[in-house]
Amino acid sequence: MSGFQRGDDTPVLITEAEPSYDDQQAARRKKYALMMSLRIPCLIAAVMVYPIWWLSLIIIAVSIPLPWMAVLVANDRPPRKSENVRRFRGGGSSRELDDPAHWVVDSR
Repeated sequence: MSGFQRGDDTPVLITEAEPSYDDQQAARRKKYALMMSLRIPCLIAAVMVYPIWWLSLIIIAVSIPLPWMAVLVANDRPPRKSENVRRFRGGGSSRELDDPAHWVVDSR
């Protein structure tokens, strides 16, 4: 397969660099806010189903570790993504600079 195909406008990935620190921190901040915002609906749902005491206890038990898990997720670096990207694959090109049958002249 040749490196570039005509008419293909998708960018070629030439590095395996991770997203910037600011991008990673913004993603972690969003996850933290989402997990912490789930605690309020859990507590409201526990109050709503109070007549069913065991269900209320289950909902509260689920909401107790949410802050701890949110902090763990917010402080952890994201795993490297396995992206399906278009990479440059050199070689196999019929257009080369050197002629494969070049002559070397010995000056002796």
